[in-house]
Amino acid sequence: MNESHDNLSVALFSEIFMADQLARAKLARVLPRGMELSHFSVLNHLSKSKVEKTPGELARVFHVTRGAMTNTVNKLAWSGYVHIRPDWDDARRKFVAISPAGRRACDEAFQVIASMVSELVEDIGPDRVRAALPVLREVRSRLEEE
Repeated sequence: MNESHDNLSVALFSEIFMADQLARAKLARVLPRGMELSHFSVLNHLSKSKVEKTPGELARVFHVTRGAMTNTVNKLAWSGYVHIRPDWDDARRKFVAISPAGRRACDEAFQVIASMVSELVEDIGPDRVRAALPVLREVRSRLEEE
């Protein structure tokens, strides 16, 4: 790799990391009280999946440790956003499902996030955002392969 490619690589990842950091900080300010981005992500996934998931399955989906996901799921259960039940066939496993309160909290969070992101897209310009998406998808796809 030559120096110009190295500089391009550093610039690309610097922008991705900084955008991620700034987006997370901004989202943390607009999410419903007590909700973290990781909580919203899990609730959003559960609301779309329509089936119960084990903490291990959720950990794989979000590329985190089982311990980290168990911590997130326990916080969601404490807030009343998910129900956790034992696996009737294997007492070592548990299943997680979104509760009606979790669905409402997810919908509320989604509305504020959608509003914030829509405003950002409008400011940047829909055509420019549309043009950037294929590159970002390719970056994500290649990172998922590793």
